Amino acid sequence: MRVRNLTISYGGDPVLEGASIDVGTGQFVSLIGPSGSGKSSMLRAVIGLQKPLAGMVDAGFAPSEIGMLFQDDALLPWKTARENVALGLTFNGIGRTAALARADSWLGRLGLSGFGGRFPRHLSGGQRKRVAIAQVLAMQPKLLLMDEPFASLDAIVRARIIQDVAALVERERISVLLVTHDLEEAISLSDCVYLLSQGPRARITQQYQVPIPRPRDPVKARVHPAFAPLYEKLWNDLSHEVDFDRLAEAAE
Repeated sequence: MRVRNLTISYGGDPVLEGASIDVGTGQFVSLIGPSGSGKSSMLRAVIGLQKPLAGMVDAGFAPSEIGMLFQDDALLPWKTARENVALGLTFNGIGRTAALARADSWLGRLGLSGFGGRFPRHLSGGQRKRVAIAQVLAMQPKLLLMDEPFASLDAIVRARIIQDVAALVERERISVLLVTHDLEEAISLSDCVYLLSQGPRARITQQYQVPIPRPRDPVKARVHPAFAPLYEKLWNDLSHEVDFDRLAEAAE
């Protein structure tokens, strides 16, 4: 996936200006930055939900090969877990029996065997998130866009789900673009991290390569010798962007 000189505006000053990023085949890339820097806007542009003011987005795949995982699970409350997972498959023309069988398979791969007949209201937050992930991965996307999908989960559940998703993405060689505010999450999951400046007119200011080998456990990655120095670098650079904006406001 390639994004070149992307500029996005909602009528006033551009939220995002001249941003360029690359996501290689099977590569995991994270996008971090202050609130309001256009991270989610970039995801919407990639998936075709936001028309850019300028620039180019080449997703590299057909729309049917792109999956999107939001912060909210957005499951249909009147359908069971397996019916929710099968929904996109049936929309794509797969027969109901085959779609439900694939749904059961993906629920099993995500640790939810035996939960397919439950409605979302009968599932915990972590279980609903796993259903939403199964719903996306069952479509066998080649590019996965994730907008802070784990933010609402408690620490232990979040770590376990991240481990499972990372293993599946790595095994299936899915390209991923993740938006997150969590620097530890960005480093432990990613091959490359991009930093956006404070908006409006946010720009890509830094690109960091993560020198932690794969296959990788995102929890164990946090004790790798390269983790702490890179975290400190990211923290300092992100803090500079936030502090620079505050100083600019004070000067005015």
